[in-house]
Amino acid sequence: MADVSLPGGAHIFKWPKRVFALLTLVMLGAALVTVLILIFDRPIPPNKLKSVEDSFTKVDFSTLPEKSSFAARDGTALFSRHYPGATSNTIILIHGSSGTSASMHVLARTLQDRGANVYALSMRGHDGSGRSGDVDYVGQLEDDLADFIATLPAKQPGERRSLLGFSSGAGFVLRFAGTTYAKRLDHFILVAPILPRNAPTNRPHTKVGWTNAAVPRIMLLSVLSGFGIHQFEGLPVLAFAVPPELRKTQTTFYSFRMWKNFGSGADYARALGSAPGRISLVVGEKDEFVIPAEFGPLLKPIRPDLGIRVIPQMGHTDLTLDPKALQEVARIALDR
Repeated sequence: MADVSLPGGAHIFKWPKRVFALLTLVMLGAALVTVLILIFDRPIPPNKLKSVEDSFTKVDFSTLPEKSSFAARDGTALFSRHYPGATSNTIILIHGSSGTSASMHVLARTLQDRGANVYALSMRGHDGSGRSGDVDYVGQLEDDLADFIATLPAKQPGERRSLLGFSSGAGFVLRFAGTTYAKRLDHFILVAPILPRNAPTNRPHTKVGWTNAAVPRIMLLSVLSGFGIHQFEGLPVLAFAVPPELRKTQTTFYSFRMWKNFGSGADYARALGSAPGRISLVVGEKDEFVIPAEFGPLLKPIRPDLGIRVIPQMGHTDLTLDPKALQEVARIALDR
């Protein structure tokens, strides 16, 4: 083959080799960055957040019911606590991020004292249910909750079944309300709900201090997921401000899968719009995590019948611990 030259003597057949070499270097560099992120970009727990951890120091847990277990569809033993009451009002409680069924004890007792039949769940990945901070696939938490509901006695005429979640658990309740399982329930109660990070209802992360995220790892795993690569999604991407002495009780890290599953998800607007039955939202005026005034403008256009109650002078954890807030939450949960 004759040698083909460009003006100035450059040979065009040398260019493909140079491009190939450059692409090889880029791919090797990308592979190296990927490996480094997967190995080293681990989230570090923030310092203890007193507004969360210290709020439980005065709680009387002497009447805390024992855990009971049920088998999820994959055979894993998951746990809950039962506060027996009248079956005309059955309420299932979902704790917040890093939480336990015991963290809902004061609210559960308040509801029980008003006649409700209450179950406080230990969500998979928390409180001894399954592997700490992880699920097998995104959507498993919804399947687990459906499996739990299936263990309840047959629904009686006139019985109302409600699902109440707090904080990230409230976000998960909203997520569940958008599934086909939601028709098994009549009322969804969102207590101080956490929506996705870019939602206008969230306060800036730097002003909260509850979590640290491994952002590069999250971005990388999101890209890999888009290509159907899910093998690394059990790696931790989120760390909570859990002090060392409580890390055997509370969940300190969330995997990428858990981070994607335990919350409202990016599709929260569709879930809100399609939720069957009644849906209510309760938030404290002085919540440290969310901006109460933003919920109405964001959510009311999607769901005009959404009931929103802002409780004066109350912070985030107050809604599950403060007597005045508890009475208001219970009123909304039990109101027909």
